[in-house]
Amino acid sequence: MKKVNRKKKRRLRRRIQMVCRLIILVLIVFGVFQIGKYVFHWPIFGNGYIERTGEEIDALRPELDVELLTINAYSRPALRSERIRNIVIHYTANPGTTAMQNRNYFEGLKDSHVTKASSHFVIGLEGEIVQCIPCNEISYASNDRNFDTISIECCIEDETGKFNGNTYNSLIKLTTWLMGRYDLSSEDVIRHYDVTGKNCP
Repeated sequence: MKKVNRKKKRRLRRRIQMVCRLIILVLIVFGVFQIGKYVFHWPIFGNGYIERTGEEIDALRPELDVELLTINAYSRPALRSERIRNIVIHYTANPGTTAMQNRNYFEGLKDSHVTKASSHFVIGLEGEIVQCIPCNEISYASNDRNFDTISIECCIEDETGKFNGNTYNSLIKLTTWLMGRYDLSSEDVIRHYDVTGKNCP
């Protein structure tokens, strides 16, 4: 009887140890994923990155000059975006400049280290659209909303910040295409002002 009881106790002890180890392992894995999600912004546990394609959406794609920035810590960190929830409209802080000049400013930050700044797209005064960063990566444009937004910088002619007709028309085309691509509505198109209160645009 004593031997039988000892065997039962050993089996029970082993089962308890196995269950405890399994629980600890699950907690460790869950903890690592949560740290990855909230600290490193890994797209896991239902962030659900959505990118729709198809003839209908592709037909809306405006003409783009794709001039991707070099991967660097100051303008293109190559961090993956979460699910895109908003398109954020900005204007450039340097009136009279072109889309390409603004793109080159972002590129130069890898050497100057003056600040961290960039945008997915820049629209020029003649309506030209330059893409600086892939849409599935973050840009440094919208503060704490960088991880779930696409940013569009619009060039301006003067200090009033008003968009001219060429810039505005390209903005409408680009935004319409992005709305279809990421299943967004017009209510999901916001200003930098709506994120931080900054007078932009």
